[in-house]
Amino acid sequence: MKPKQIRPIAICVFLNGDRIFVAEGYDPNKKETFYRPLGGEISFGELSRDCIIREIKEEMGEEIKDLKYLDLMENRFVYDGKSNHEIVLVYEALFVDPHLYQVESVKCQEDDGLEFTAWWKPISEFREGRIPLYPEGMLDLLDQWRKKRSS
Repeated sequence: MKPKQIRPIAICVFLNGDRIFVAEGYDPNKKETFYRPLGGEISFGELSRDCIIREIKEEMGEEIKDLKYLDLMENRFVYDGKSNHEIVLVYEALFVDPHLYQVESVKCQEDDGLEFTAWWKPISEFREGRIPLYPEGMLDLLDQWRKKRSS
């Protein structure tokens, strides 16, 4: 990311019961393992929903369905000692392949070749503060969304 620029990204929430599918990341400066929903930077001229479809296809080789917009978040954070600022469009979707709900993790790859693992993690682990879920406020957003969904 270029310094002093706001980066537009789109991320996608996949839920399976009390679990959320998240990418594992590591901040070498903080020596912290963290998690966030999959997604990435919105390209110029690209709709955010198309960004999600593209990112999941590029990173996992998978198709998604029932894509729904949830909310917009502003995310300011420090990663590897550098300040960052993102505008985050949050979606939810389902995987077309039902097998993905049966596995514990999936090996994924960024378009630059960097590999990472995405995991099904119990939401309770994030609530208990054992591991961080980013962007900050994601748990509150999930709670609000689940209340709306059940009413």
